[in-house]
Amino acid sequence: MIEVVQYEERHKRPWNDFVNQAKNGVFLFNRDYMEYHADRFTDNSLLFFAEEKLIGLLPANLTKDGLISHGGLTFGGIVTNTRMRAGTMLEIFEALHQYVRAASIGRLLYKTVPYIYHDVPAEEDLYALFRQNARLVRRDLSTTVRQSARPALTKGRKWSLKQGRSHEIAVRQSEDYDTFMAIETEVLQKKYGKLPVHSAAEIALLAGRFPENIKLFGSFKDDTMLAGVIIYESRNVAHAQYIATTDQGKQLAALDLILDFLINEYYVAKRYFDFGVSTEADGRYLNAGLAEHKESFGGRAVVYDTYELTV
Repeated sequence: MIEVVQYEERHKRPWNDFVNQAKNGVFLFNRDYMEYHADRFTDNSLLFFAEEKLIGLLPANLTKDGLISHGGLTFGGIVTNTRMRAGTMLEIFEALHQYVRAASIGRLLYKTVPYIYHDVPAEEDLYALFRQNARLVRRDLSTTVRQSARPALTKGRKWSLKQGRSHEIAVRQSEDYDTFMAIETEVLQKKYGKLPVHSAAEIALLAGRFPENIKLFGSFKDDTMLAGVIIYESRNVAHAQYIATTDQGKQLAALDLILDFLINEYYVAKRYFDFGVSTEADGRYLNAGLAEHKESFGGRAVVYDTYELTV
């Protein structure tokens, strides 16, 4: 029998310990990350026990539309360790189904953890979703470089890098989140009329909590930041959480120099370098130009899926 327990503060240490040794755990699931914006979400994270032993976690929050895993995270499926088996996952989903039904929750929106974040295969939940007649309702397309088997740069990208190197631009790690987020904000407002998910203060706070996982890299000319990339680093993946450049930086290929440095030097030993999604409208619209730019560095498609389970 699987016991489903709603998360409470007393569970924080065992939760974080489990994430650290999980086969598909990332620092985003650490409670110190999840709770930086606790005021925006009604947390309804769940722990799964078998014979009083913790065997799985589900980062989740409750909204008027149902239970979401998790609205404040890019992804957030059931976190497990290497002892998880397919049969046990079926039991977990049956217990989860009963839990949401008893709580009068009409549906579960389940964001899967993409395979690039798995230490070992961890798709037992995908089979369980199928068995529960869950419906794929969203598929975002990300562009990811597999470092050990990377397609060559395009001719256009080689040319832009050659031009960028001729401008005496320095690429280095930085802690100037205020300047970078100002650049990011200007870019997002100009192109999409939107603001970044994080403020400069929030991203600096999170970087202070997770200095080994959240890093800013910038390109500078005469100490002026021309472009930057904020990386979310996990065991297997270096993920570009924010990417932005000024108009001058675009002319000088300053952003390309950062990306080339990250892929070919700083993160060359990582399993994957992930550029992030290029889709909008729940995955129904592909920003083809953005995707092509990422593909020019040797990236290829990885999908981020969301399923709906109606109760």
